[in-house]
Amino acid sequence: MGRAHEVRKAAMAKTAAKKAKLYSRYGKEIYLLAKSGGPELDGNLALRKLVEKAKKEQVPADVIKRAIDKVKSGADENYDSLQFEGFGPGNSTLIVKCLTNNVNRTISQVRPAFTKSKSKLGAEGSVSYLYDIESTVIFSGLDEEAALEALIMGEVDAKDIVTLEDGRVKVVGEPTDLNKIKTALEEAKGDIEFDVDEITTTPQDTVELDGDNMMLFERLMTLLNDCDDVDQIFHNVSNYDDGEEE
Repeated sequence: MGRAHEVRKAAMAKTAAKKAKLYSRYGKEIYLLAKSGGPELDGNLALRKLVEKAKKEQVPADVIKRAIDKVKSGADENYDSLQFEGFGPGNSTLIVKCLTNNVNRTISQVRPAFTKSKSKLGAEGSVSYLYDIESTVIFSGLDEEAALEALIMGEVDAKDIVTLEDGRVKVVGEPTDLNKIKTALEEAKGDIEFDVDEITTTPQDTVELDGDNMMLFERLMTLLNDCDDVDQIFHNVSNYDDGEEE
């Protein structure tokens, strides 16, 4: 087995951690939408769309059901959105997003993750200005020209429209325009298929790490992924394997 086995094992662990975070985030978001707008999909359009998106990202049905059943049972939980910004080794930067029902617990989890990897938390805004927050939609069913026409008709001012190598079209817009972009495209073609429709956080510039810096960064990511309250981590390290592969 040797080195190849260890590399594969580490990649599988990253993939598992990423899936666990995805399931946890959707579970909390579904609960909150069901709590605010009602647990019935037919009467809560926002909830129905979120459930459809969760299914598309292969969130297990029991995760979705548990979140909705929690509301039906009368459970009352409150969540706060927290964002941590920090500086990692070798000019790396990170944005850590949490949805938590215990702010003090979350802080006590996240802060040590940075200190134990020779990294430091920054003040609000110290890192986020280095990232672009945008609506990103990737779809099939319309070509670039037809998509542009649909957006014009829908009075949506997109930042960018490009055709990807696989023929799909990617539209990037303001973070507040996600639903407007999707609605305009759906009105142009009712059966349009969205492969990606989300608010993305993208670094304006990236760095590559090696040696001790990469080891420390990997430790930081592991510690953050071990924090139950951490839902999403965005960073600017281009050669870090986020565990996308199965």
